[in-house]
Amino acid sequence: MSLVAGVDSSTQSCKVLVVDAETGDVVRRGRAPHPAGTEVHPDHWWTALQDAAAAAGGLDDVAAVSVGGQQHGMVALDEDGDVVRPALLWNDTRSAGAARELTGELGGPAAWAARVGLVPVASFTVTKLRWLAHHEPAAAARTARVCLPHDWLTWRLAGGDAEITTDRSDASGTGYWSAATGSYLPDVLRQALGHDAGVPRVAAPDETVGASATEAWALGPGCGDNAGAALGLGAGPGDVVVSLGTSGVVTAVAEVPAADPSGAVAGFADATGRFLPLVATLNGAQVLDVTARLLGVDHEGLSRLALGTPPGADGVVLVPYLQGERTPDRPRATGSFLGLTLDGTTPATFARAAVEGLWCGLADGLDALRGQGADVRRVLLVGGAAASRAVREIGAEVLGVPVDVPPAEEYVALGAARQAAWVLSPGGDPPAWPTDGDGWTRCEPQGQSGVSVRARYAEARGLTLDRT
Repeated sequence: MSLVAGVDSSTQSCKVLVVDAETGDVVRRGRAPHPAGTEVHPDHWWTALQDAAAAAGGLDDVAAVSVGGQQHGMVALDEDGDVVRPALLWNDTRSAGAARELTGELGGPAAWAARVGLVPVASFTVTKLRWLAHHEPAAAARTARVCLPHDWLTWRLAGGDAEITTDRSDASGTGYWSAATGSYLPDVLRQALGHDAGVPRVAAPDETVGASATEAWALGPGCGDNAGAALGLGAGPGDVVVSLGTSGVVTAVAEVPAADPSGAVAGFADATGRFLPLVATLNGAQVLDVTARLLGVDHEGLSRLALGTPPGADGVVLVPYLQGERTPDRPRATGSFLGLTLDGTTPATFARAAVEGLWCGLADGLDALRGQGADVRRVLLVGGAAASRAVREIGAEVLGVPVDVPPAEEYVALGAARQAAWVLSPGGDPPAWPTDGDGWTRCEPQGQSGVSVRARYAEARGLTLDRT
């Protein structure tokens, strides 16, 4: 049995799966935490990767390793390859002003969408480089190379001496690489940082980009976390993947690139050579965490409360912008419960409104993907919140399409492992691992309640306040 390993270096932790390269069966697994916060020194990722690999029984018996990672994080390196400052993560919104500046300087939203495939928001790497140039000019001047979390970890696994590489999926989230043309835009990076800087070479999806410095295994190119999840799930045209973790992410596998001048859809690439138009919200499963804490219940209790009241939550609406929002681009927005009445304000209506509000924001994203030509036949729901019956059933109602929930698994790490198996036999399609079967749950929409729920949410959405 040939083994491969897939890594998911996410915002909160590092997960490692050791997998049978032929069947996709998980043989061993390990996990280690990352520090909290929106800026983290990359050395913490490296330590967590080593700890997670050790918890998974080590990697000395695997044939290949590939790393999936959180997208957009700015890793600035000097001429010697040393980290210039802690990495700014995707959920650090301090560069919101920089995003507005860059959008105006380079022709406006339509010009960005046409040329880059996205419109800058605070999440993207290019905006963080502009923030660095303006607020930490000495650090910006020292920055000779820029890479992303999964690029840096792959490079460290190779010993830190080989060239730094990336893949299409992660490069497409920087803001200075075009998924449509498959090329970097050095003038955009220069406009942001104030000078030229080296960038990783973009490797083919099934390319071996190096070898371990200490073990006898090959290194795959890796991928962004959303592309890794799609690969791990075996998603294809007609499938939309909704991931409910720290953020809420809606992605669709597509044959053509997206170019949305509204900025709602980011025209990313996937990990196979196709495209992965994506809508992301800052507020994912944490909305449920906060509501459960407010009501003094656990997540199972929140689910029971939410399912104990009819669709529409007796008119109560939650606009869940609890940490600002990326889609729509409102980094200083706050969350709001609206529609409160003496008779209709109960724990059950609060619980139902929280789940419906979470899904209404994601449904707006699904509509935006349809506007870019995505074929939506079903939703594949992953992430910790997928364990909630209320989340599954209310999701199908609000979206109006079937919601399929696969067994709980680390699908980013599984997708990275599938890529690692692919580099062992390059050419053609990725290994055909089973992607459905026992343990899957399907929820079908019941009636048309989602239409009225979404209409009420649309009315409330514009009434939220920004932070003072």
